[in-house]
Amino acid sequence: MAIELKELTKRSVNYSEWYNQLVVKADLAEQSDVRGCMVIKPYGYAIWEKMQRILDDMFKQTGVQNAYFPLLIPKSFLSREAEHVEGFAKECAVVTHYRLKTNETHDGVVVDSAAKLDEELIIRPTSETIIWNTYKNWIKSYRDLPLLCNQWCNVMRWEMRTRLFLRTSEFLWQEGHTAHATREEAEERARLMLRVYAEFAEKYMAVPVIQGVKSETERFAGALDTYTIEAMMQDGKALQSGTSHFLGQNFGKAFDVQFLNKDNKPEYAWATSWGVSTRLMGALIMTHSDDNGLVLPPALAPIQVVIVPIYKNAEQLEQISQRVQSIQENLRQAGISVKYDDADNKRPGFKFADYELKGVPVRLVIGARDLENGTVEVMRRDTLEKETLPLDGIEARVQQLLDDMQQNIYRKAVDYRDARIYECDDYEEFKQKVKQGGFFLCHWDGTAETEARIKEETQATIRCVPYGYEQTPGVDMVSGKPAKCRVIIARAY
Repeated sequence: MAIELKELTKRSVNYSEWYNQLVVKADLAEQSDVRGCMVIKPYGYAIWEKMQRILDDMFKQTGVQNAYFPLLIPKSFLSREAEHVEGFAKECAVVTHYRLKTNETHDGVVVDSAAKLDEELIIRPTSETIIWNTYKNWIKSYRDLPLLCNQWCNVMRWEMRTRLFLRTSEFLWQEGHTAHATREEAEERARLMLRVYAEFAEKYMAVPVIQGVKSETERFAGALDTYTIEAMMQDGKALQSGTSHFLGQNFGKAFDVQFLNKDNKPEYAWATSWGVSTRLMGALIMTHSDDNGLVLPPALAPIQVVIVPIYKNAEQLEQISQRVQSIQENLRQAGISVKYDDADNKRPGFKFADYELKGVPVRLVIGARDLENGTVEVMRRDTLEKETLPLDGIEARVQQLLDDMQQNIYRKAVDYRDARIYECDDYEEFKQKVKQGGFFLCHWDGTAETEARIKEETQATIRCVPYGYEQTPGVDMVSGKPAKCRVIIARAY
């Protein structure tokens, strides 16, 4: 294991390669034999399950219910909303045939053929169309509103260049789809779900995010407004970590979803959609991890505490195991996930390196001498600091340590990000500095032409018009035209 750790490329040498290696070496995921798709391994999926469980509870606290809708979408559905189909046309995977037939010819060659579908089907890139086609059967009156549904599922978006978790052809996500009686209610729902995402990212992932609204060019296809949370990775690049969309009445009109309002007059429903995906796994890895491996916030770590015994014979192991049993039980009763690794086929040094690589927050090491002295060696993964503590009362100390680590990891990420947010009013200066990464607060004249020029000349994009920053009029650094606000511009994944 020590050899493998030495082979983990340092972030300062090649950040991209460090990330790719870490995802595989930490047993999170691997490439599959299906082009552009990944296999999420049990350890990686355990982290995703924790994310899913917490988010699901947060959604339900706002009145959302889970449902499930078909994987396959008739091509004609996608075509009903012009901006929507244009936005996803290049990413669609299309099913054209069914019923694979196997025939053996006279010379022994096997020939496969299939029957052609009457209408081609799209493997869902997102589900607005199939869901709103269903909603027209569910919504008749204002009394049926609001309709607040979410589904956990997979989607397919054909990608030419893929990277595990960050961009794969198939990925896991949740997609919420809500229908409302008024514009104001729909807009508030879209903003509410963005706040839910931001709270989850900061409280549980320990990832600081900037909330804002996307430019028209960067909006979701078919949306009137797209709200986003943007996180900064350790290389200074932005990662869009969740989006919430106000869709207006576009899908209500496209699928004729009308209801009788309180005045008994027909009106089209107002819509939102919102989603986060396994891309959050990438954010988690790239925000916190170091050259030794993963650094996981305790709130999302599958194993929060690992206990490793050090022994010379079976008798010592038995004594340690008996003492450790009550510690395990007390930790579990406190809601802390704990693993006692007494496997005899791996040396302690191998175990230490493995759990460090996998980002287990707290490691307890107990040997025969520790039993005699009533002590235990404790290591915290975020700082790699070790200390020897009394065994009595260790459970309370571990709980305190986990809480402190959660806060420390977040503070470290906030400090890192805030030190790399710059106000910039000079385009030449911007073009040089953006190469080193960071978030740049720049005045923008609001035109797509200026936005396109920045992207073409610097590979940076307008991430959002940020909330939480005082906005003052100024002059666009590119065009010299008047600008109403500053936007965040950054290179991004």
